[in-house]
Amino acid sequence: MDLTLHVWRQPGPDQPGKMVTYVDEARGISPEMSFLEMLDVVNERLIAAGEEPIAFEHDCREGICGSCGMMINGQAHGPQRGTATCQLHMRKFEDGDEIFVEPWRARAFPVLRDLVVDRQALDLIVEAGGYITAPTGSAPDANLILVPKEAADAAMDAAACISCGACVAACPNSAGQLFTAAKLQHLNLLPQGQAERWERTRAMVDTMEEYFGSCTLHGECQEACPKEISIDFIAYMNRDYVKAQIKNRKLAGQVT
Repeated sequence: MDLTLHVWRQPGPDQPGKMVTYVDEARGISPEMSFLEMLDVVNERLIAAGEEPIAFEHDCREGICGSCGMMINGQAHGPQRGTATCQLHMRKFEDGDEIFVEPWRARAFPVLRDLVVDRQALDLIVEAGGYITAPTGSAPDANLILVPKEAADAAMDAAACISCGACVAACPNSAGQLFTAAKLQHLNLLPQGQAERWERTRAMVDTMEEYFGSCTLHGECQEACPKEISIDFIAYMNRDYVKAQIKNRKLAGQVT
């Protein structure tokens, strides 16, 4: 396949960026390559020509780590639904195609270089309460706490989130609700998460509001999610957040 690549190049966070076109570097691409393998080939050719390679994030290349996110032809992770960029194969494109590659576009994700963005805001949400406080000691038996199958299945669906940020990049409001809801509900739906459920919900949602836009249930987030996480979890989160304001009785005397 011979392709024309238009790639966002930006030397640093405080420097201007622009789209750069690559033609010769994107010739002879195998349809069986993944999108990242195609970028590897382009980078090898750039290095051989004495030019700076395209900076992009990657790690597992198995759709697990979530680090490979980028906008491909205006779509988060590209045209194939339920697929991370590393799992997208070039057979999804045609010989002679023009492909536009850009980083996530959201104020909460400042560009560091080329296709690499700073997604620290997602980590801060998890740090605010995305955990269960457990006493030290030996691990309890796996079946000591009974969990209804429906609750376990729903929690597992939420836990599938790989923290890639595609939901934020695809949302017209750059909202982080789907990510936050997934990280919340995989704990809030389980018996083990009930002790800290209300404080966890309040802390994580309040932290989210500091960095991301408001959710209007546009729905593009679940369409872009490589794990196809449902916006139902946003409804569960909103319910828990309202309840958290009542459950936290120590705050009842505050005006705001």
